[in-house]
Amino acid sequence: MTKKKRRWGDRRDGRWVRDVTGLQCVMANLMPNRTDSEVCLSDKFDVTELVKYLEQKNASHPDYKTTLFHCILVAVARMVRERNYLNRFIQGRRTYERDEITLSFVAKRRFADGADEALMVLTARDDDTLDTVSRRIVGDIRETRKSEHSTGGIDSAVDAFAKIPRLLLMFAIRVIRWLDFWGLVPRALTDGDPNYTTVLLSNLGSIKCPAVYHHLNNYGTNSIMVTIGTLHKEELIMEDGTKQVRDVVDFCATLDERIADGFYFARSLKLIRYIFAHPEMLDQPIGEPSGFEYK
Repeated sequence: MTKKKRRWGDRRDGRWVRDVTGLQCVMANLMPNRTDSEVCLSDKFDVTELVKYLEQKNASHPDYKTTLFHCILVAVARMVRERNYLNRFIQGRRTYERDEITLSFVAKRRFADGADEALMVLTARDDDTLDTVSRRIVGDIRETRKSEHSTGGIDSAVDAFAKIPRLLLMFAIRVIRWLDFWGLVPRALTDGDPNYTTVLLSNLGSIKCPAVYHHLNNYGTNSIMVTIGTLHKEELIMEDGTKQVRDVVDFCATLDERIADGFYFARSLKLIRYIFAHPEMLDQPIGEPSGFEYK
């Protein structure tokens, strides 16, 4: 995405959107907290064609595996790239739009009770495809899992805050929340923090759980939270009226309704459904128009 010159009123992490509707402006003041403005969209996607596509792709390089989650990350990034309202956030009672698309998720260092979690952030570039994104993710996770504990970045910052006495921590958090309102939180605390990304995703299917509702946070700038459930078989009614057993994955998105209306959100999800039905699109750069006709 092309970065635009900053103007007065812009934040380091977003440009002030000055042409929002009167209703959006009023809503940002009537409902200043993101958790007061949540809407939840639950859906299920037919990923039968996507599963076939992955089987063929992985057969060509058995030593390197592209996963369903990687595909979902790329599809979501393409959706945000094409539907720019989804890359907006409200903080300090104003609407801002990011120059970058950032996707975040949590990776377990080990699949065991009590194992540490690492926060991962992916910045999607216009020339990214499924292959480039998948290789970056696998490389980052492998490096992360070399250590049982946090190795720097926001993980280390969180660990440091946890060691502060309670009264000092309460004061520090109040200061950070004030800085957050004005967009002045230091990069040391925002870089790598999923609360400051476009979309926060949770791959619950990796731990055999269904997609569930997950709240947004008032802290930070994250306006979209997505959970993905377990891949499973389900009988669906096809367009011609026949019944078929298909590969299905549940999808639940919690969004800040102040950045766009329900009509915009619903049409955006149609693009993901289209990509899953035509998975070859994942081999095209994210910045390339999909050609999908929104109806």
